[in-house]
Amino acid sequence: MNVFIKTYGCQMNERDSEAIAGMLASRGYGIVDREETADILIFNTCSVREQAERKAVGKIGFIKKLKKQRPELIIGIMGCMAQHLGEKLFDDLPHVDFVIGTGQLHKLPEVLDSIIAERRQLALLTGGEEVLTSLGTHYRMTGTGEFQAYIAVTRGCNRFCSYCIVPYVRGREVSRDIADVVAEAENLAAAGVREIMLLGQNVAAFGLGGDTDPPPEGVSPFADLLAELNRIQGLCRIRFISPYPSYFNDKLIRTLGALDKVCHNVHLPLQSGSDRILKKMNRQYTAEKYLEIVAKLRQVMPDITFSTDIIVGFPGETAEDFNATRDLMRKVGYDNAFIFKYSPRSGTPAAEMEGQIPQAVREERNQLLLKELTDYTLAHNKTYLGSVQEVLIEGPSRRNPGRWSGKTGTFKVVVFKPAPETASGDLVNVKIIRSTAATLFGELV
Repeated sequence: MNVFIKTYGCQMNERDSEAIAGMLASRGYGIVDREETADILIFNTCSVREQAERKAVGKIGFIKKLKKQRPELIIGIMGCMAQHLGEKLFDDLPHVDFVIGTGQLHKLPEVLDSIIAERRQLALLTGGEEVLTSLGTHYRMTGTGEFQAYIAVTRGCNRFCSYCIVPYVRGREVSRDIADVVAEAENLAAAGVREIMLLGQNVAAFGLGGDTDPPPEGVSPFADLLAELNRIQGLCRIRFISPYPSYFNDKLIRTLGALDKVCHNVHLPLQSGSDRILKKMNRQYTAEKYLEIVAKLRQVMPDITFSTDIIVGFPGETAEDFNATRDLMRKVGYDNAFIFKYSPRSGTPAAEMEGQIPQAVREERNQLLLKELTDYTLAHNKTYLGSVQEVLIEGPSRRNPGRWSGKTGTFKVVVFKPAPETASGDLVNVKIIRSTAATLFGELV
């Protein structure tokens, strides 16, 4: 039977989808990229923002027509929305055959066996740590020339930020053993992978047993993991996302600066530059502490670039609070930022807070931050002109197949004219001759 998987949301969902594809392929299922050729449709959903849920529900609702034409078609929902809404999805979308939450994804083959045999609706929504170590397969690594891969090292979150639904749909924080992660990375490197991205809701809390207090100085299992991965032959680059700022102690910062394969780009979520709003968000750091971490990282990696997450229009956010965010963004000088208009999520404390900000104000603040970010990145990218950058080639440019593109170790996109022998996964040197706010353009050296 053929399976089509549609993924919504974050890199963790992408990793889950790929692991599931590998798991099903190993059992004889065919993985296809078109709905029309599939016997089973699986939707891996996101619930972080309300818009993500609406998008998935709309798409799955539309599939009802296809189900009428092909009653034998099996339709399933997994991921965060499945965990959040549970069996209510059967009421809203009665043509769905199964719903699997985030803690039971590894049981998908058994669920499919049951549905194929009995043709009845089935829901699995309980939690479980087994899912973290059961999804280690990599469907795209089977001789297809892939050179980049995700590795999930933690799952769940214990931070309980007041706006966030992740702890409720992803469960409590659990970590894999270092040896397990290293073995997966070694297998990927042996298959030709040159760059890995470590994933976790709070990846820097790896190995801390779910402790909600940041580690003491001298303790950072995540730093230990990075050091082990740095030794693997064949790997060229190590990235990670997303860390919580408070977990950047001196040991982790020193390690990041000392390891030659760790990329000099850190995604460091901020959310707000106002201490008052950070406290309402239950973000357990201040703007001053955040800037201190940024300064320490710049000391050990002078060429480092930063990306971040920002929420505008959080309940009670005043013009003064918003301007504090603008000021902090200017001080850091981010190269990229995911700027979100606050979206209430039912069941979170923020959804019940007074002082909900009008949509028009949220939109205005969002657009202003986006413009200021563009102004900064345009100016910063000009500083690369004339420099030679090491680029990991990803392949032909989407906009111009005659040009190829890749990324620097600081996560800058570089577009260049390829040589006849150019191949994806190669590391090349490119001299930068032109820049925009989003892209560097250059020539092979």
